[in-house]
Amino acid sequence: MSTAPARRAHPPLQNGSRGDDGDDEREEEEEEEVGDDEAEEEDEEEPRLKYQRLGGSVPAILSTDAAAAIAVADRMVALGTHNGILHILDFQGNQVKEIAAHTATINDISFDGDGEYIGSCSDDGTVAINSLFTDEKLKFEYHRPMKAMALDPNYARNYRGFATGGLAGQVLVLTKKSWGGYHKKVLRDGEGPIHSMKWRADLLAWANDAGVKVHDMRTDKGIAFIERPKGIPRPEFLLPHLVWQDDTVLVIGWGTSVKIAAIRTDLSQGFNGLQRTITTASSEKYVDVVGSFQTGYHISGIAPFGDLLVVLAYIPDEDKKERTFSTSVTSRQGTAQRPEIHLVSWKNDELTTDALPIHGYEHYKAKDYALAHAPFSGSSNAGGQWAAGDEPLYYIVSPKDIVVAKPRDAEDHIAWLLQHGCHEKALAAVEAVQGRTELLDEVGSRYLDHLIIERKYAEAAQRCPKLLRGSPSAWERWVFHFAHLRQLPVLVPYIPTENPQLTSPVISAIEPQLNSSSMTDSLKEALAELYVINGQYEKALSLYAELLKPEVFEFIEKYNLHDAICDKVVNLMIVDNKRTVHLLIQHRDIIPPYEVVEQLLHTSKNCDKRYLLHLYLHALFEIDVHAGKDFHDMQVELYAEYEPRMLLPFLRTSQHYRLDKAYGIFAQKELVREQVFVLGRMGNAKEALSTIINKLEDMQEAVEFVTEQHDDELWEELIRQCLQKPEMVGNLLEHTVGNLDPLYIVSLVPDGLEIPRLWDRLVKIVTDYRTETSLRNGCNDILKVNFLSYTVLLRISIVSNSEYFPSETCLVQADCVNLLVKYYHEARRGVYMASMDEEVHGNRTDDGSSRGHERSSSVRALDIKSRTRCGARCCLCFDPLPIQDISVIVFYCCHAYHLSCLEGGLDSMRSNSNQDSDSGTDDEDGSPSGQSRIRCVLCTTAAA
Repeated sequence: MSTAPARRAHPPLQNGSRGDDGDDEREEEEEEEVGDDEAEEEDEEEPRLKYQRLGGSVPAILSTDAAAAIAVADRMVALGTHNGILHILDFQGNQVKEIAAHTATINDISFDGDGEYIGSCSDDGTVAINSLFTDEKLKFEYHRPMKAMALDPNYARNYRGFATGGLAGQVLVLTKKSWGGYHKKVLRDGEGPIHSMKWRADLLAWANDAGVKVHDMRTDKGIAFIERPKGIPRPEFLLPHLVWQDDTVLVIGWGTSVKIAAIRTDLSQGFNGLQRTITTASSEKYVDVVGSFQTGYHISGIAPFGDLLVVLAYIPDEDKKERTFSTSVTSRQGTAQRPEIHLVSWKNDELTTDALPIHGYEHYKAKDYALAHAPFSGSSNAGGQWAAGDEPLYYIVSPKDIVVAKPRDAEDHIAWLLQHGCHEKALAAVEAVQGRTELLDEVGSRYLDHLIIERKYAEAAQRCPKLLRGSPSAWERWVFHFAHLRQLPVLVPYIPTENPQLTSPVISAIEPQLNSSSMTDSLKEALAELYVINGQYEKALSLYAELLKPEVFEFIEKYNLHDAICDKVVNLMIVDNKRTVHLLIQHRDIIPPYEVVEQLLHTSKNCDKRYLLHLYLHALFEIDVHAGKDFHDMQVELYAEYEPRMLLPFLRTSQHYRLDKAYGIFAQKELVREQVFVLGRMGNAKEALSTIINKLEDMQEAVEFVTEQHDDELWEELIRQCLQKPEMVGNLLEHTVGNLDPLYIVSLVPDGLEIPRLWDRLVKIVTDYRTETSLRNGCNDILKVNFLSYTVLLRISIVSNSEYFPSETCLVQADCVNLLVKYYHEARRGVYMASMDEEVHGNRTDDGSSRGHERSSSVRALDIKSRTRCGARCCLCFDPLPIQDISVIVFYCCHAYHLSCLEGGLDSMRSNSNQDSDSGTDDEDGSPSGQSRIRCVLCTTAAA
């Protein structure tokens, strides 16, 4: 049972002559007619053969003559025409030699095995044998049309034998005699005209009206007779076709029947698994018909194709079959169908069917066509492709046209896959056969074209690395193509950055899209990488910063791009504010603070620009207090908003902010301690103190604030404000020990004022006072012992003008000795206490002195004032010491004198002291001898 695939429209022909213009127009019409058929062939199988019209000299030959017969040798093609001319052609159709062999139609042509001789027979009743390379010619006259002839394959070496036959019905075999002339032998006679004849090795096969016979020329015995198929037209209308597949297999195509006969010498088993079906005529050899089937078309030629068969099919018109067989006149109506090439198995399984675009096919009959094939090895490789040089060639001949068919190679297979949209298979096929680079490029290009046409841009982009490989030109071409289609973003992830390196052309394709809507992050990243490859680092940095790439900082350091970050502050801050701040501070000489602040203030990007500004200004302030002085007002506000704990250190250090503006910010945000500091710096100490008492209610801080201000009136203000709040009075009592006399505070408390926990606080004050007094007494006792001891030693040293100290003085600690010396010198000097007006004036004059000295002076002044109120008197006149009106001298020994009293009492002491001291030397307390010294009269007298 045969399987018939859908009939394929005629395949395209390559590299051959297209015939005259009329033929071209006719073919265009034919192509239109089969257009619908092509659309219906969706599941078309791949053909096995490809076709090419034979060019060269053939069109010129057939324009004035008509082809009648053809034969193919290893190196040439012989074409016989109706005018009796033999044209020797190469495989491209170029004429090599022309032989005027006959005067009528050439019916058959045969080459010897070596391709050195060619024989032909004609309707003029002659048989001609010509040497192709010498002038040797033979011609035999038979006076009847000769239809078939065959040269002995060993013609040049074996008596130059040949066989022929024609309408006379005789099978003649002629061999050359050793002494000259030819010996003629009749193998068969009386069985009808001889229609076909083939000679292979020692076997000669011919066909006549009865059937096909095979004769063993070595033993000169007939070995088989295969009967003519029944029900087929007479041989005059459908010629039998014989072809040897090899030395033992004969293929017979006759009418609609195909038979494959195998020549056997072993009786054990039939060929190809089939049993022997024909009785042999010889005991030495026999013939097995190993294959037989019927076709639905008329056979105009047959040839082997490896283990398959190539059949030239003529499609009959069923309605006019009888009329067709009843006349040999060529139809003028032009109703014939195209001839077809069928590739079938020995069981008639059709693999492919190709309709051929033969010129003038409408007017031809089955016998007008012929099929010849070139000798070949007879096998194909495992992949279905013929080895180089072994592929068979098939020549399909019509009166006015010759088409060459040959097996499709790997490139044809790939082209067919591409044509039918099997691009993946085509690519795999190219890689499997390791095709040439040009073919791989072509397959890749067509595959990408197909995907682009289908608008599968993402898939096309994904395939590019595999299809374009390392070709820079291919990559550049497709980059431009994607850019033209506005689909470059989908290609960007696959664009190589190395192997190959794509630089300037690709950059020029991408750059115009930078400001367009099609510019994606992936495209920018690819462009940045291309910039790096091309050495355009600043442009790459701009894109990396815009893309917020974390590695931008390493990129800046690697290529030393600190000068290029001036306009990229905001983007870098968004990426990593800590690293950016460090970078900006480190290179503040390149990127000045005003540029950074300007960019952060006016950015439109979605970020907390004030916080970023705070981070930068804070870091700048820590490195250089004065670097950002122009922005300290802004920085006060930023600290208040983001980091209030840093305000006080900043306020104490900076001198470049407006106090009123800062105070307004602190008041708005209720930052009380900062308000107190600003009020104190503005000179509004009373309001600052009021703020501490009323809002903070922190007495310790209030006392510290008053102490820092060095203002006695502020103590009075502190007491006054505390008296308005009973609880604050108690707190004041607890925190003023060492600063104010608690008795003085208690004396100012109004009668009837209830102070919470007053008893407990008074007990604590007394206890603390006793503890302090006990500590002082203990310290005084220790100091007195050491002081007396040291004083004795010091006087001895002064009198003896030496620095001798007994060893026992080592028991005195070094720090105590130093303190005693200092105390001794200071205690011998008096403290001048001016009147109240002079005191106030002196305080203003000495405002710039050290805080420690001011504090001690203030405390001493307050202490003296307190003692005066208690009734202190002058140690000479015993009158009270009203320091408001006159000046007073006070010594550390607690003795006080009126200045006028002390000056009168020391006149005699001053004169004695001047006589005893040497000129230009220092006295005991370290004062120059030329200066007047005021000492305590009582202590000096006692010491003396």
